[in-house]
Amino acid sequence: MTKFLLAVHVLAAIVAIGPVTVAASMFPPAARRVLADPDDARAAGTLQLLHRICRVYAVAGVVVPVFGFATASEMGVLGSAWLIVSIALTALAAVVLAALVLPAQTALVEGLGDGLGEGPVGGPMEGMGTRAKTVRLAMFTGVFNLLWAAVTVLMVVRPGSTTGA
Repeated sequence: MTKFLLAVHVLAAIVAIGPVTVAASMFPPAARRVLADPDDARAAGTLQLLHRICRVYAVAGVVVPVFGFATASEMGVLGSAWLIVSIALTALAAVVLAALVLPAQTALVEGLGDGLGEGPVGGPMEGMGTRAKTVRLAMFTGVFNLLWAAVTVLMVVRPGSTTGA
């Protein structure tokens, strides 16, 4: 059962988290292309598609920690330091995605109808110019990606683990 849970956990991470990290990374440059040519319908469509990918796969990504907890429980490593740090980093990555990346993307996408104006009021980008929003969004996305990279390293290396890896 452990191998099955681990396989589902790893596959879910690849299938759900991978697209979010890629699409989120592609979003700021795509937003800058729309800024450069607001009449480019293809660029605007790409921006909306990338945002939708991020939203949908962020929801699907919930299965990753669910199967991670099941796997850790089956392996008897729930109290291991490497796992606790991984859980904390995963939670932090989820907060960065839900509170910073997705709202900033939404503000930019909704701003398309207003000629890339300020978008909705509030959120992490209120009062900023649109170009500054794309720069800040790129920073938030980089933090999100670094957190996932750290979690991946911890899952592979498992410092102090006695499971033989």
